Amino acid sequence: MLAIKTCCITGHREIPAGRISQVRQKLRQQVLQAVEDGYTHYISGFADGADLLFASVIAELKKENGNLSLEAAIPYRKRLASPDAAFRKMIRECDMINIHSEKYSPPCYMKRNREMVQASQRVIAVYDGREKGGTCSTMRYAHSQQKELVIINI
Repeated sequence: MLAIKTCCITGHREIPAGRISQVRQKLRQQVLQAVEDGYTHYISGFADGADLLFASVIAELKKENGNLSLEAAIPYRKRLASPDAAFRKMIRECDMINIHSEKYSPPCYMKRNREMVQASQRVIAVYDGREKGGTCSTMRYAHSQQKELVIINI
């Protein structure tokens, strides 16, 4: 039996409005490449921006390919109560929901990000060049763990 190959996303919450369709198209291209490379399990942190775009691409492709699965990596339990319509729609598309902390605390996002990287062989990053913040930290961690890192520059 072959091991399941897993790919996760890291990226910014704020994507300029004029770049959203381009980022979505590039995410789709990278996911299609991942599927071609044998990846079947995809993890999204379900934050606004890149995470939800990634989840929507996976949800769309799952309709064509029943071998694909989507996991929501939720940083803390109360995040599941988000009233955001895009979040609610995408969470229903998930095959698995993994809650990384019971309660909110400042490090819960980094804990979630590290666990996503640890569970993955490939990390797709939607990155705007900032040298601080969660996306940059997650990219550095992926590099330190010798994970394959694919960068979509915005």
